[in-house]
Parts: sequence; structure tokens; C-alpha cells
Amino acid sequence: MSERRLTGGAAPALWGYAAVRAVGLAVLGIAAAVAGEDALHRLKGRWDAVWYVRIAEHGYGHEVRLPDGSVHSDLAFFPLLPVLERGLAAVLPIGAADAGLLVAWAASLAAAWGIWAVGARVAGRRAGVVLAVLWGVYPTAFVQSMAYTETLFTAFAAWSLYAVLRGHWIGAGALAVAAGLTRPTAAALIAALGVTAVAAVLRDRRLTVRMAAGVLLAPLGWLAYVVFAAVREGSPTAYFDVQAAWGNSIDGGVALARFVKENLIGPNPLAGVGLCAALGLLGWLVWLCVRQRQPLPVLVYGIAVVVVSLVGAAYFGSRPRLIMPAFPLLLPAAVALARLRDRTLALVLTVLALASGAYGAFTLLGPGPP
Repeated sequence: MSERRLTGGAAPALWGYAAVRAVGLAVLGIAAAVAGEDALHRLKGRWDAVWYVRIAEHGYGHEVRLPDGSVHSDLAFFPLLPVLERGLAAVLPIGAADAGLLVAWAASLAAAWGIWAVGARVAGRRAGVVLAVLWGVYPTAFVQSMAYTETLFTAFAAWSLYAVLRGHWIGAGALAVAAGLTRPTAAALIAALGVTAVAAVLRDRRLTVRMAAGVLLAPLGWLAYVVFAAVREGSPTAYFDVQAAWGNSIDGGVALARFVKENLIGPNPLAGVGLCAALGLLGWLVWLCVRQRQPLPVLVYGIAVVVVSLVGAAYFGSRPRLIMPAFPLLLPAAVALARLRDRTLALVLTVLALASGAYGAFTLLGPGPP
């Protein structure tokens, strides 16, 4: 794809993505007004967003001790978003919370653009447009409008994958560094680059300098933060200890299996059935991606995000949000929907946008974090 097509051809995807997110925000605004709530505060001043703002304003070092004695440390949160919040607040007449919202919204457009670029290269420009818009109507797409890291990470990941598809390994590695300073999910992107490089070496029987440089660059952002936490706390396992204190230890999916079992045999077994159906749907989407023969880096990244999101003992209500950066899972649906006529396609996407917006309003106006 030429640079000119990359710039001009993305317009329908960006406009479509912006339109469905605007629908979601409109639904939230109406629901918040009816409930007497401040919709903007819900987007920039709750849950993880509060932790990022505190880091931006005061640096690391804040802890919260819970009634059960466990300690939640702000070292669980990666530094790039707070750095950007602090930088914007220093040059613009806004606070760190508003800066976080500005970063997230700008990053959401960059992510939609990158998703379109990957989709267009793999399945054609129309499918790329649909893919970007589908990402905007994902059930937890309301998080894309919050001062969270999902949009920033997905933007880096999508453009890194696009760079790999173009053979630009150093650029891909540099973007993976930024992703690694944004979210721990960067492990999936690092794996995608590594597996793709190994496959290329086995196929071509040679390792280029640029490929080696890109692969070696990729984990440096993630590793840098883990080392920072280790030095700060005086323990090589400090970052993982902090995550464990938050309940985010890696257990290979044991906690998830136990959670499903407890729901199946509990007082509301339909909840367990729903969880099984959701996991079955997720597995089916992964199978469709494999069957679609997606390019290796795209396929590995999508599957790895799913694996990383399911093997931890984290808060289970957040799993759909954690999986959201795995946009390749939506590519089979995007290809199928791209075959529809424009009117039918617009109707389908509008209905999905309204449903996503309604779910987002219900969640954001509720008590629990997404």
C-alpha cells in the first residue's frame, strides 16, 4: 500500500469509527442525564483513570491498604500514559485528567487508522474500513472513550503489525517498545514479532540485521519498566509481586476455570452457562482467524492477547476489556460484512453501535470497574 493510499484511503474508516463512537457517547450522555450523573467524570475520573492521574501529578509511590491487609501499589500501572498526561498538562491549560482523555481520544483515531491499515493490507480496503468500525462497536468499546491505556496500546500494536507486514522491522520494534511502556499486554506483540522472525529465518535460511534489530528492540520497553520496579523496590520480582497483590498473578487459567465452575453450580447456573457460551464464542473466533489464514504476525498477536487475558487471576469482569486490543478476532466478521450492500451494512453497524452504547452506559453508570 502506497503512502498516498495509506493517508487518503483511511478517511472512510476514521469517519465511520468516529461516527459509531459518537453514537456511544450520545447514548451515555442521555443515560447519564436521566440518572443525574456527570458523563464526562465517568470517562476521565474513575477507577484506573484516577491512578494514572495520580502518577502524572505526583509520580510513583502511592499505595492503598485494603481491609483484608492486601496492598495495592501504583507500580501496577505502566508509565507512558501518565507521562503523556503530565506533558500535555504542562503545555496546555488543562489538568492531567483532561489530558488523559485527550490522549485516549487521539490514540483511538490512531488505533482505528492502524487497524484499517492492517485490515486493508490483509483483506482489502473495504474490509479494513469495516474492521475499524467493528472495533468501535466492540461490547466494551466505551473504554476507548475513557482515559485508559487500551487505545494507546492498540494504536502502537496495530502500526507495529503493519510495519512487520511491510517488512519494516526496526519501526515495528520501536513501536513495540512504546507498547511495552503502555501495557503488560505488550507481551503478545513481542511474541508476534519473535515468532514471525523465527518463521522467516527458517523459511529463508538467513537473519537480516534489521530483523534482528527489530526483534531485540521489541521487549525493551516492557523490560525497562520491570527493571525500574525492581530497582525501586529492591527486589527482582517487584513488578510481579505488585501484580499478585492486586490479584493479577498468572495461574494458567485455573482461577478462570474455578470461576466458571462456581457459577455453574451456584445459585444462578445460567451465569455459568453464559460464561461457557462466551468462551465458546471466543474459541470459535480464534478458529475462524486460523481458518482465514491471517498473516502470521497478525494471527499470533490476536491469539496471544487472548491467552494473556485469560491466564491470569485478575478481576473477571475486566476480561472483555483486556481482550479488546485483539482486533484481528474481528477480521472474519469484517470480511463477511464487507460483502453487504452499503445500506444494509450501515444498518447493521448502527444497530451494533446502539447496542454497544447501551451496554457502555449501563456499565459506566454502574458501581463496578470495566
